[in-house]
Amino acid sequence: MTTSSHDRGVFIGIDVQLSRGLAFAVMNNAGVVTSNGWLETDDARRVIADLHQQYPNAVFGIDAPRQAMPGPRAHYWAGNGGWRRRRANDRGFGRHCEVVISACGLARPQWTPTTAEPPPAWMGYGFALFEACQHLSVCAEEVFPSAAYKQLESELDARIQLPLTHFNPGPKDMLDAIVAAFSVREFVQGRGLAVGGGDGLGEIVLPRPVRHASFAAVSVWPTG
Repeated sequence: MTTSSHDRGVFIGIDVQLSRGLAFAVMNNAGVVTSNGWLETDDARRVIADLHQQYPNAVFGIDAPRQAMPGPRAHYWAGNGGWRRRRANDRGFGRHCEVVISACGLARPQWTPTTAEPPPAWMGYGFALFEACQHLSVCAEEVFPSAAYKQLESELDARIQLPLTHFNPGPKDMLDAIVAAFSVREFVQGRGLAVGGGDGLGEIVLPRPVRHASFAAVSVWPTG
């Protein structure tokens, strides 16, 4: 579910990994982290329901793929040569949004598999979180903190205010949750961009537009 509404004032970032639980961060319109911590991973629907009850108008930014692929993708990005058809030795993993991220040098995705192959446990839990958001009519975006770090590396005005509580169990996980909240906040406030989606399998929200020579071409998913 994609939103461009400016009446959203709360943004919740969730970093999906299972060994320590889910790192989450709540950010307001001003970029202040007002709450953060760790959530149990026993029930994805309960996790979303509890946060939604506390923050009913929040937009969620979840650092995980939205859904598995129904089948192998037919098209591969070949750089300057544009798109090519999948070859016999290509697995066909990876959604359009992930291809865009990779082709534009923003990050190295963990390619989403097809439903014929069991996903990594963390990825499967991410699918469950998005399913829970859809069931509860919660506005949720897929984010990619690694790509956000790349975009914001030299941007001196990208600032937030955060506490240093709850970092100890997993500092990088907590930072990813905060950047997930930041990414969706920037998108909702009109400074970010949603990429991919040409295959109908979801977009990835970034905190800034993409400036790369391949972006225009790779953003157009081939037909046929």
